[in-house]
Amino acid sequence: MASFLDDRAELGSEEDDEDFDDEGGEDGDAPPRKKRVSGLDDSSEEEEEDDEEEEARIKEGFIVDEEEEEEDRRQRRRERKKRRRAEREEEEGLDEEDLDLIGEATGDYEARTAQQPKFKRLKQGHRDDRESRAPRGVDDIFSDEDEDLEDRRPREPRGLADEFADFIEEDEFPDEERDRLLEEQEVARPGRKAFAGLDKLQESGLDEASAEDMRAAFGDGTEYDWALEMQDLMEAEDQELDRPLELKDVFEPSQLKEKMLTDEDNEIRFNDVPERYQILRKPFTVPELTEEEQAARATEEALWISNLILPKKRFDRSLHEPFRQCIAQVLDFINKEDFEIPFIFQHRKDYLIHAAKDDVDAEFAQQNGDAEVKAERLLVQNDLWEILEQDLKFKGLMEKRDTLQKSYDNLKSAAGITDEVVEDMLSKAVSIEEIQDIQDYLHFRYTAELKDVQALEAEVNGIQKRARTGGSFWEKVRASRVYNFVRALGLSSDSFAINALGEGRRTYSEDHSERPDDLADSLLDPPEYSTGQQVVKMGKAMFAEELTMNPRMRKFMRKTFYENGRVDCYRTQKGAKQITEDHRYYEFKYLRDQDFGAIARRPDLYLRMLKAEAEGLVEVKLRLSSLRESKRVLYKLFESDNFSEIADAWNATRRDVVDMALLKLEKVIAKGVKEQLKAVCENQLATACREKYTEKLDQAPYKPKGMVLGTAPRVLTLSNGKGLRDDAICWAFVEDDRRVLEHGKFVDLRLGNPDKYIADGKDIAALVELIKRRKPDIIGVSGFAAESRRLWKDIQDIIDKFDLQGNVFEGEGDVEQTEKLEAVIVNDEVARLYHNSDRAAKEHPQTAPMVRYCIALGRYLQNPMLEYAALGKDIVSIQFDPNQDLLPVEKLTKNLESAMVDMVNMVGVEVNDAINDPYVANLLPYICGLGPRKAAHLMKVVNQNGGVVQTRQELVIGDPDNNVHPALSAKVWANCASFLYITFDATEEWSDYLDNTRVHPEDYDIARKMAADALDLDEEDVKAATDENGAGAVVKQLIKQEDQDKVNDLVLEEYAVQLEQRFNQRKRATLETIRAEFQVPYEELRRSFAMLTPEEIFTMFTGETADSLQIGMNVPVQIRRVFPDHIEVKLDCGVEGGVSESEYPEGVGGERGVAPHSVYQAHQTVQAKLTYLSMRQFTAQLSFRENRLKEPFRRQIDRSPGEWDEVEEENDRRAALKEKEEATGRAQRVIKHPLFRPFNSAQAEEFLGSQGRGDVVIRPSSKGLDHLAVTWKVHDNVYQHIDVLELDKENEFSVGRQLRVGKFNYSDLDELIVNHVKVMARKVDEIMADDRYRSHSRTETENWINSYLQANPKRSMYGFCINPKYPGYFNLCFKTGPDAAIQYWNVKVTPRGFEMQKAEYSDVVNLKNGFKTWQLRLQDEAARKGRR
Repeated sequence: MASFLDDRAELGSEEDDEDFDDEGGEDGDAPPRKKRVSGLDDSSEEEEEDDEEEEARIKEGFIVDEEEEEEDRRQRRRERKKRRRAEREEEEGLDEEDLDLIGEATGDYEARTAQQPKFKRLKQGHRDDRESRAPRGVDDIFSDEDEDLEDRRPREPRGLADEFADFIEEDEFPDEERDRLLEEQEVARPGRKAFAGLDKLQESGLDEASAEDMRAAFGDGTEYDWALEMQDLMEAEDQELDRPLELKDVFEPSQLKEKMLTDEDNEIRFNDVPERYQILRKPFTVPELTEEEQAARATEEALWISNLILPKKRFDRSLHEPFRQCIAQVLDFINKEDFEIPFIFQHRKDYLIHAAKDDVDAEFAQQNGDAEVKAERLLVQNDLWEILEQDLKFKGLMEKRDTLQKSYDNLKSAAGITDEVVEDMLSKAVSIEEIQDIQDYLHFRYTAELKDVQALEAEVNGIQKRARTGGSFWEKVRASRVYNFVRALGLSSDSFAINALGEGRRTYSEDHSERPDDLADSLLDPPEYSTGQQVVKMGKAMFAEELTMNPRMRKFMRKTFYENGRVDCYRTQKGAKQITEDHRYYEFKYLRDQDFGAIARRPDLYLRMLKAEAEGLVEVKLRLSSLRESKRVLYKLFESDNFSEIADAWNATRRDVVDMALLKLEKVIAKGVKEQLKAVCENQLATACREKYTEKLDQAPYKPKGMVLGTAPRVLTLSNGKGLRDDAICWAFVEDDRRVLEHGKFVDLRLGNPDKYIADGKDIAALVELIKRRKPDIIGVSGFAAESRRLWKDIQDIIDKFDLQGNVFEGEGDVEQTEKLEAVIVNDEVARLYHNSDRAAKEHPQTAPMVRYCIALGRYLQNPMLEYAALGKDIVSIQFDPNQDLLPVEKLTKNLESAMVDMVNMVGVEVNDAINDPYVANLLPYICGLGPRKAAHLMKVVNQNGGVVQTRQELVIGDPDNNVHPALSAKVWANCASFLYITFDATEEWSDYLDNTRVHPEDYDIARKMAADALDLDEEDVKAATDENGAGAVVKQLIKQEDQDKVNDLVLEEYAVQLEQRFNQRKRATLETIRAEFQVPYEELRRSFAMLTPEEIFTMFTGETADSLQIGMNVPVQIRRVFPDHIEVKLDCGVEGGVSESEYPEGVGGERGVAPHSVYQAHQTVQAKLTYLSMRQFTAQLSFRENRLKEPFRRQIDRSPGEWDEVEEENDRRAALKEKEEATGRAQRVIKHPLFRPFNSAQAEEFLGSQGRGDVVIRPSSKGLDHLAVTWKVHDNVYQHIDVLELDKENEFSVGRQLRVGKFNYSDLDELIVNHVKVMARKVDEIMADDRYRSHSRTETENWINSYLQANPKRSMYGFCINPKYPGYFNLCFKTGPDAAIQYWNVKVTPRGFEMQKAEYSDVVNLKNGFKTWQLRLQDEAARKGRR
């Protein structure tokens, strides 16, 4: 069979096929086709094709560009898909044999002339090929002849079954063989092919109905398209497997984005532009401008920015022009040279200073050729950041203006429209608001024309555009007769706007000869405007709309708003209830009439208003304070000067139009101004956060006596955490290189009292030994509670008692001396974030969280900037301002990052330390020119180069001789070179002293010239030294001889003059930097370590601020000890306080009063009035007097007269009281007791939610005026409400002389609280402290009992759990054996103890014994019943 089919493949290559095709083979126009066997494709030939192409690339060169390789693979894949698609389309047509078969079925089909069978021709062709081959010898084994012959064979079609159709008709085989062949062909045959169009259908002789029947019976040939598509997908996947594995094949896009490994990140990483600039400029496109246009735009931008910043500077008028030139130069540095802000501030400082000669005595100056130079600093570093921010805003402004200009040009060229308003105002637009005004005007004025232009553009671009619908409403009015009424008003809207702005000569209104109503009757335009009243109304509305949309009018109104705008705050119905006097928003609940100046002084107040508005609590409205005056002025500008009845009628109409326009304009402009105010306030608040962060960063390491500023100390830090009784005192010793050498825990560090025979704490000796052994330079203490301050005092006492000294240092006269070791309280805001973080667990996996906390405290003392940098994005978790939560996180992060950039570049980074120390490496992204991507790339390249950087120059040009690759591109290196320093090593030949300084490599020649002049070396001496020891030889000689002081003798002014005259370089400030760096390279410029103020310590330990804890507030306190003359208490924040006898409630204390201990007990929580607070000593004085507790606390807020709506405040207060009375059906009851609250049950539970177990609230009862309710906290989310019946009342509002709770009677509320509630609370504590109590639900208690009995099957078990459904009750769950059913008994807590099975028990022990007695009794009864 194989001999007949000849379907075996011979060896060959597709390259040979292509060669043959190129030479003009018979199949030269068709792409190479694969053979199909049994209907399946063999993909080996395509794989071979890929292998051969890969081999060809390897022949060309071993290094293949990955991007080109990827593009080649895509191209090949497209070609293969295209080839397969063409093959399928070719096969979709009917061949002749198919047409014959179909025609025979119809009966009226005329058979075609018989032709020679195709298979015969196939066999003959093969035979001819075989006969034409000559015998081949050994030398011809590897020749290409065989492959060429193979290519010259006629190619076999894709479907073998169709090819054999003619062969079957020839009937050259026996019947059995023919049947077998037919069967094989049917298996191999693909689906029937469909008609390939109308021509084939007609050729078949079938009508449409017959063809449809045929399709229904045999299909249309698309049944197996899904298989072909799957085959294509599989082949594409095979090709994907051949390409090199990339990161995007392994990681999710979100992971790549997080790790900054996307294609976009790589573009930023390798582009020679500072990383921060690339990110900031990403939203903007670079406009295509000529050099003249670029220069004009740069001038415009400098003027635009200087006009924004100059009013803040308050310079003399003589400095205005130098200031603008200075800004222009800074913009040139930013946009043309891509210098970052730290570089400009450090190395282009001379351009930020205006130096002018004082020519007061011109004659003296002329005679002496000299005059006094007066220098004025024009810009500081913060100004440079603002310029950068404004530069980005200007780019956005220009981008939008250019787009609008293009739209107008298209409108102008396509529709022939010229608009004076647009042409005059577009080029003068200086804000996004003005650009938007012009855009709104264009769309209002030329709606139809703009749609036509868009349709034309779509047609030119080949985009199908929907046909334009009808015009806008105002467009129809403009085209109607009504618009004649608008013209009759005597002044166009633009002329009126010009009058309002005061630009040019004023245009006066002309009155129409007819009255407005008469004219309107003559301008009817049915059916829309069938009456004169409708015409007048629409005419007014049209003119008002034109005024509203006019850019000049909007500009006038915006200016008026900024000058006379006012902000009013109105509470909503929701806010009236939710904003109480202690609410954060109460400060502006009734605030009115705030001018923009007041808003600018309190940006946080305005932002809180907007946040409250977003929450639906208030409504912030902007209005014009001079609206009436503005109307009067506009009336006058619009009215005519004529005196007649007609003129009066037209003037009245004009006033109506002005009123309508102002109403619309006020809404439009107020919305924009409101958002602009928000942006300004956010910027001010973000700037305040940035300044606070700068203060935190601007701290050198803690400097003990005798150490050089900037040197890291050895630190021992301790913390007692929350200061609870069971909390240990953790400590850590951190070496000056940040290594943790030792850590541990102490328990008792409190000194004893010999007078009271109290011994010292057991760990004091260990602490003293540790200090003497490790010799720390400083001891740091911090924690989470006020108890940490006591630990600090204990440490100070230990230092004093044992006379612990710090390290030896040289004092005056080079005499060695020591001073007492210092213990300080350390700011722990970084340590709190660190100690439970993943980073801490990774760095110190075997240490406790509190030890990590101590480690962070020590490192903070050693270098605060490093600790803040290590936080990364978590820096926003630190509070720099109480209102920073009002800022968008992106804006806050951006401002904080700029502060870090400034400080890191001021301090500099030792590049080799950064390579070897991950902590220092955290600073690299903030270096000028770098960022997280470029910093990571720098470290990667340096590590590949060997992990050491020898010179700054090596970073940009590398060292090919030593296989050192460049790590930075030229422009990025120029930005960062001076901020990455390399420690100078005099013993190494390659080491350059200037690489260890703030001097930029571009100024090395100047520094070397200064060094040569300081050493009095001539050119020959310099040349000899440099030839022998390199370019830095002269500087090395200066340092080696310790002659740096000689540089101070140089006259730097002469150098500066020469540099400016010869090279046009302003370097006066740079020369000063060089001189300073010769003295001390990279001197520490940060301020000394800042100790916390008493207020900051108080806030850190207590969480309270001057606003949250003020004198006059009612605060809950816990009683610690009760004495006849005073009571010691403790506030929730940990502050200790006292209540003197004079501040006891009426009837308590004194000779006739009740003893204090009968009213107040230890651990009791009561309300008290704060009368004195010392943040330094952590002490307070309070009062229990009822008259003081009733005085409401009101925050002292300075308000000007008229800015607080007291009337509405009083009305709301009365409405709230009335609502309470209506809800309860009676007047609100008030009782003189510190625990009384006007709460309902839900409010009482919410209030007690944050209180301790056993705390109480006395409240009114819903049962009437002779009842009270007492709610007390049994456990978390479990509260018991006790009904108290009042007997023997003097009146309905007084408290009864006898109070009854069930069967218990009490004489007053205090006795009820002490002898009823507090006793039950103690009983609850008692049962919860028992070992049989389970702090779980009833189901979990059951599981515990079952688990126990499974392990101990011969025993029984019981346990207690709280019953949350019935407060005051506990469940006693028990099971007498593993197979017994679990049972439950209720245990009730009473003032007398516990009640179970109607029996009372005084304590838990008796309760358990009683339970066991009951069980024995029940078992005995069960046994007796069993015997019976």
